[in-house]
Amino acid sequence: MKVRNMESLKGNPVPNQFILSGDNGETIFQSYSTTIAVKKEGEITLDKCYWNYSPTTSKYRSRFLQESTAKTKEKIKAGVYTLTDLNKGEE
Repeated sequence: MKVRNMESLKGNPVPNQFILSGDNGETIFQSYSTTIAVKKEGEITLDKCYWNYSPTTSKYRSRFLQESTAKTKEKIKAGVYTLTDLNKGEE
């Protein structure tokens, strides 16, 4: 698994916002120590509690998914994205 900081619009590393890339083709967006979204085999899974937790989380989740929060909400409602507990047992 490789980990890298997300970058600001100016190309600077953003603290506490990470992209994790697995050898199995899975890509994960993590904010602080919380998993927010997972991309795998063309499917998106979002954490049901934290996907829209704060303005900062939303900003970087939107960059990760390359879409607005409104578009993400539409896709959740339409069943395109799955909501689940990606942080089981973690608080």
